[in-house]
Amino acid sequence: MTEQAADLSSGTDGPLAGLKILEMAGLGPVPLAGLLLAEMGAEVVRVERLSESRGFMNVPARYDLDRHGRKILRLDLKRSEGRALLLDMIGEADGLMEGFRPGVMERLQMGPEEALLRNPSLVYGRMTGFGQQGPLSKCAGHDLTYLAYSGALHTIGPRYGKPVPPLNLVADSGGGTMFLIAGMLAALLEASHSGKGQIVDVSMLDGVSFLLAPYYSFLAGGLWKDCRGSNLIDSGSPFYNTYETSDHRHVAVACLEPQFFSEFARLLPLDEPFASRQYDEALWPEMEKEIATRFLTRSRDEWAELFEATDACVAPVLSLAEAPDHPHNRARHSHPRQDGFLRPAPAPRFSRTPGVMSGANADTSNASATLARFGIDEERSTRLRELGIIG
Repeated sequence: MTEQAADLSSGTDGPLAGLKILEMAGLGPVPLAGLLLAEMGAEVVRVERLSESRGFMNVPARYDLDRHGRKILRLDLKRSEGRALLLDMIGEADGLMEGFRPGVMERLQMGPEEALLRNPSLVYGRMTGFGQQGPLSKCAGHDLTYLAYSGALHTIGPRYGKPVPPLNLVADSGGGTMFLIAGMLAALLEASHSGKGQIVDVSMLDGVSFLLAPYYSFLAGGLWKDCRGSNLIDSGSPFYNTYETSDHRHVAVACLEPQFFSEFARLLPLDEPFASRQYDEALWPEMEKEIATRFLTRSRDEWAELFEATDACVAPVLSLAEAPDHPHNRARHSHPRQDGFLRPAPAPRFSRTPGVMSGANADTSNASATLARFGIDEERSTRLRELGIIG
């Protein structure tokens, strides 16, 4: 894997410069939201316990994007002095994000009621799996749990196989992080006009359910079978699927529209009657067998070369290690290397206030300077450090 050169870390403040966000330390979608906001220019302070766990994956600090780009403040929130300090910081913040189970922040006496009393313009973002209310609201869960309850998991996988976990991309990152970001930014924009804060209640189950909106439309219109692997874009059709190649790798075929399918059929080539009867479902089983047989005659990269720069919508299935070196990704500097760490570039891209790629280590160096940004003077910082309130 070769290094990409891109200057994404200097000469910009980002579109969210000036915003101060408190991120209560946790795992999953909230830290990803913190990274996104930080790389858009917000000043994000991650509040950790005095002895913060490294999480179930135990990622080395230099690679831990759950912490990069943020100032780290370790506090003892079990003691009244620590809680009082955080409430004072809340008084100076624009937003706060937390991902605890319902009731945890309230037990710490830092729930929305206390926070908004201290700072009426605060945007208080809450991330849970099931929401703040409901029969399952206090239950544990993970991405796969919320996918199962939403109906999304039922749709993912082969027709005659079991449902397949799509990493943690759909519920955690899609239904969680992206909805938290959208909610925080919408509420921050509204607060800039009204001067009033509010609670942003994000449920990963709600988010995933909303992502399924088009499929509920298809289902209501009689255009979707509620059976996995039986539809146009769930591996049910032979022209929206993956195929093994002669070197036991795979290609992805996604030529849904007739003009793209026509190009695909010409280049593969695909014989009649398949080439002229794309949407004849009676032919799909035999068409899939024909396509699979063809793809087994060449390697993945040979097929990629044949289909490259065409409208056939055929792509090599690249591994995580291979993707950064693809010419298109290299041309867009999609995976820059900083301090020996290769990672995805900040996204989305802004024309006038581009995002800033986080440094390879979180800033834990100067708690006093961090606190000063929230109106906490040096004398108080020193006293709290001596008392063991600040790590």
